[in-house]
Amino acid sequence: MIAVNPTDSASLLAAFGALGVLVVIFAESGLLIVGFFLPGDTLLFPAGVLCAGSSHHAPRLELWQVLVCAAVGAVAGAQVGYLLGRHGGRPLLARTSNRRVKEATARAERLLARYGYGKALVIGRFVPMVRTVLHPASGALGVPARTFTFWQCVGGLLWSQSLVLAGYLLGSSVAHVDTYLLPVVAAIVALSLLPLLTEAHRARRRRR
Repeated sequence: MIAVNPTDSASLLAAFGALGVLVVIFAESGLLIVGFFLPGDTLLFPAGVLCAGSSHHAPRLELWQVLVCAAVGAVAGAQVGYLLGRHGGRPLLARTSNRRVKEATARAERLLARYGYGKALVIGRFVPMVRTVLHPASGALGVPARTFTFWQCVGGLLWSQSLVLAGYLLGSSVAHVDTYLLPVVAAIVALSLLPLLTEAHRARRRRR
């Protein structure tokens, strides 16, 4: 029996391959507490790397399967998150006692108010934690269904496909890059956290 760590991208990819990408991205894109602690960026990029073959080994995953699974998970997960928020309303978001979820919800609401629905739904896909609560928050705040569906599809496809393809291109151009996945993933995490750090810095400046 294989032990699987659902928060570890290498463990998920080794156990479930492209299907694991679909399930995790679906959950991370809109299932609130369940998806809040799952890998997103740090799953898509390594999955793309594992799709690249070399003279030493064949591809460990099929690129087209990973692209399709990532797209379906991102789009379907966001739509389910929106429906949960629309029918559950604000109480659904306020019910949690988790501080990080509450902070991410507040950021999602500010993002929608500052940039408008379309731009916020695209930008929010690239911000960890925010993208998990952005879609339920959109439903709770009454974002029109057609507007949400269109822009979340745009954002979901841009986010999921670009990360998988970036990993694939790196894996195709750099020999043995899969042996350096841990530091590469750490760099992705650091880069993905930059928007949150920038916003926190601006918030401190406003308070001062």
